[in-house]
Amino acid sequence: MSGDESTGRGPDLGGRPAVSGERADLLEALAKQRHFLRFPARDLTDEQARQRTTAGELCLGGLIKHVTEVERGWGGFILHGPSAMPDFTAMTEADWARRQDGFRLLPEETLAGVLADYADVARRTDELVATLPDLDAGWPLPKAPWFDSDARWSARRVLLHIVAETAQHAGHADIIRESLDGAKSMG
Repeated sequence: MSGDESTGRGPDLGGRPAVSGERADLLEALAKQRHFLRFPARDLTDEQARQRTTAGELCLGGLIKHVTEVERGWGGFILHGPSAMPDFTAMTEADWARRQDGFRLLPEETLAGVLADYADVARRTDELVATLPDLDAGWPLPKAPWFDSDARWSARRVLLHIVAETAQHAGHADIIRESLDGAKSMG
């Protein structure tokens, strides 16, 4: 992270003053979890990043790709509300099948490309955290079987969700990498 550790200020975002307080805390939490998601992909080939090493469908490249799409989608939600996201209740079986490609590193994709896309989305989210006028501003959640129909999330709640989602998948990434070649993020 490029923040000033002595002042506790967050990263400098393109010449704008560094953020402080709650926003700095959110940026620091995001940066830490993003690191733990990307770190297991270090020194891997594209083929290794595509490899499934557990009983599940997940691979390292697919996890990073998925978290990128999640963060991109929720960033759109913060700015534009539920219209920025699909109506999950109206998705067909074919729609769900296509969404599964978001968990795979496809043959035409590269780990470097997925990591670059993730870095771009992270930069845009960080800018959003730094410049959003009100973290309390919120929207009704998109239609989905896993959300209460009358639920609303503030920008703050969405950002906490992005941190949690990234942390959960960082743990998955660590397990996949250790299963791949014994490398660990910690220990």
